[in-house]
Amino acid sequence: MNTSENQAACATKAGLIQAMERRQVLEGRVLLCDADHNLIVSMGSFTGVVPREEAAIGIDDGSTREIAILTRVGKPITFTVERIENEAGDLRPVLSRRSAQRMALDYLLDTLEPGMILPVTVTHLEPFGAFVDVGCGVASMIGIENISVSRIPHPDCRFTVGQEIFAAVQGVDREQGRILLTHRELLGTWAENAAQFSPGMTVSGCVRGIKDYGAFVELTPNLSGLAELRGDLRDGDRVSVYIKAILPERMKIKLLAIDRLPPEAAPPALRYFITSGRLRRWHYAPEGCAKTGAETVFE
Repeated sequence: MNTSENQAACATKAGLIQAMERRQVLEGRVLLCDADHNLIVSMGSFTGVVPREEAAIGIDDGSTREIAILTRVGKPITFTVERIENEAGDLRPVLSRRSAQRMALDYLLDTLEPGMILPVTVTHLEPFGAFVDVGCGVASMIGIENISVSRIPHPDCRFTVGQEIFAAVQGVDREQGRILLTHRELLGTWAENAAQFSPGMTVSGCVRGIKDYGAFVELTPNLSGLAELRGDLRDGDRVSVYIKAILPERMKIKLLAIDRLPPEAAPPALRYFITSGRLRRWHYAPEGCAKTGAETVFE
């Protein structure tokens, strides 16, 4: 919104007309969503409207839910100018977010390849995955199974709405117009994560599973160890643990639970081991390990 090009286009009627003729993608902030689910947008010297059917790809045929419109209030959106109306002496630009999304989606479908790493923004969270904005309002989803190696009960254990994260392109479905994303491969292999720790350390972690033989404790999103059972441990508990041994050949970390800790107010900051370029293959297990471990091959 603060670019000189955007400001110039939204400053005058001539600027809006030129942007409309060039099919220029502009940006403004949504002031409100009216009772008919039209978006009212602040755009420099003007206040525009995005009709409901132009608010997102899929709204007109029902494949996109109304929440995609309602959650835009107070946030910036991109759009094209479709026409300029005169309402009671005031100019009112009629805008299309769907058109800007379509232009961005067509570009992404033509240029993205599996393994490419992208910056994305978390838009909302569901039990089955995290929805993200790939750019210009183009939506994709990271399934909960692809968020991290350590299993979590809900994506809100990792992300918050509005958070900027990285993701890798798992695949591109040009026929369906979908971009498939994954995240866990960017959080490091077992060896990369285990290198942060050594026997004798006491660190904090989160209980991610209780079994008859012990409690799995997550040390990082891509690294867990096994602690001896304690009767007061529950799934989701934050605990301090003593590291007894690290065994790369068995991909195991032996732990001893020390204390239960207060829960954290927000998900811990993520550490990325790669944030740019393109992945070809990712193998989680350390070299020489008897276990196969997770693997992703990007075609």
